[in-house]
Amino acid sequence: MAVSAALAALAFLGLRAVWPLYLLFAMSSAAGAINAPARRTLITSMLPAGQLPAALALDQLTFQITLTAGPALAGVIVAAPHLGLRGCYLIDAASFAAALYGAARLRGGGSRAPAPGTRLAAVAAGVSFIRRSPVLCGAFLADLNATFFGLPTSLFPAINAARFGGDPRTLGLLTTAIGVGGLVSAVFSGPVRHLSRQGLGMIVSVSIWGTAFAVFALAGSLWLTLLALAVAGAADAGTVVLRGIIVQTFTPEEFRGRVTAADYVVGAGGAQLGSLEAGAVGSLTSPVISALSGGVLTLAGAVAIAVTLPAFRRYRATAPVTTRASSPGQSVSGAGSGAEHLADVES
Repeated sequence: MAVSAALAALAFLGLRAVWPLYLLFAMSSAAGAINAPARRTLITSMLPAGQLPAALALDQLTFQITLTAGPALAGVIVAAPHLGLRGCYLIDAASFAAALYGAARLRGGGSRAPAPGTRLAAVAAGVSFIRRSPVLCGAFLADLNATFFGLPTSLFPAINAARFGGDPRTLGLLTTAIGVGGLVSAVFSGPVRHLSRQGLGMIVSVSIWGTAFAVFALAGSLWLTLLALAVAGAADAGTVVLRGIIVQTFTPEEFRGRVTAADYVVGAGGAQLGSLEAGAVGSLTSPVISALSGGVLTLAGAVAIAVTLPAFRRYRATAPVTTRASSPGQSVSGAGSGAEHLADVES
């Protein structure tokens, strides 16, 4: 809320320096790094395991609704003669009142016992658990592959200017198209809960994501551009839901908070680094080449993950693991490493 208010102040003052924008978005990302893992862990702690897939799909649905309506509305507001960026940022700041009200009325999902040892040891134990789990490594690598190479949102303004004259309403439609595709996918995500080969499902979704952005790079008309982005958004929604189910059901209770935090870092960090990568490649070549190469590399990366991590590719969903680790440096008792857990599932 404070960041949006500060952005509004910058717009009213007419300051055109770039460094305050970097500072404010760094502050926003820092707040998000605390908020998102806590929210996802809270969802898990408040619901029985049987309702978790539907809850994660609903969580993704709410995100897709905002992703659909937000950019489209922002484009209209910015284009309005008496509102512009100042009005857009002010409205955004005021909208956080609803978030504050909702958070204030939340009831806790129950207390969680602290991890043994120091905070640093707890973090190290969480990283060690992820490293020993091919299923989690595959889920995180698949998402990183998609967001680092195949998320060229930083190129949207340049591509919009080159193809469609730089109209802010058209720019809003580009992001909205991703949201519309994700919204449709999230609405019809019920069958995802019955998908047993969730690792393979993620690989297929990431492959569709990369292919769609390659088509986006080559599309000449507005309708084909929006269609490709909508397909990408639909594939992304499936990827996010599947990754969330894998993380929440595969991870033992004592590691869930730390693995969920790592899940957030992968999702948010990969997207931000992907914007940097797309912008750098686009400045050295062209925005079209950057978007096209990113889509192709995403598809190639999905194939590489499927080949090099067969445990992830063959992973079948099971009931959540709830046993406790014997010590931070040892395998989870009763669950073992990711490979051992997979062997138990397949046998």
